[in-house]
Amino acid sequence: MSESVFRVTIRGQFKDLSDESRQYLTRAQPEHDIFVSAYTPEGTFTYDDRILFFNLRYEVRCEGDDPKKQAELHAHKEAESFMRTMKFGHVFRSTTVTDVSEMWN
Repeated sequence: MSESVFRVTIRGQFKDLSDESRQYLTRAQPEHDIFVSAYTPEGTFTYDDRILFFNLRYEVRCEGDDPKKQAELHAHKEAESFMRTMKFGHVFRSTTVTDVSEMWN
């Protein structure tokens, strides 16, 4: 069985941000603009300048019985860990999983 490559986009909304978090996000916003983002194994974090909504983008490589589901679960685990570590209150709204290895065949 060959490895599949997925691009996973998790969209969410900030919730109950502390003043400290909001100030950090305001200062760092230019570095997290959607136009400077990419899909990476570590994840790329982007958000709007109003600090309402965000995206996390992951490139996940999987194989097995249901690699698409594995990729989605892996990305969600990474996203939850990131948001918790950064202490950003949030709600995940949607997830899109695209098998880019299908495009290469």
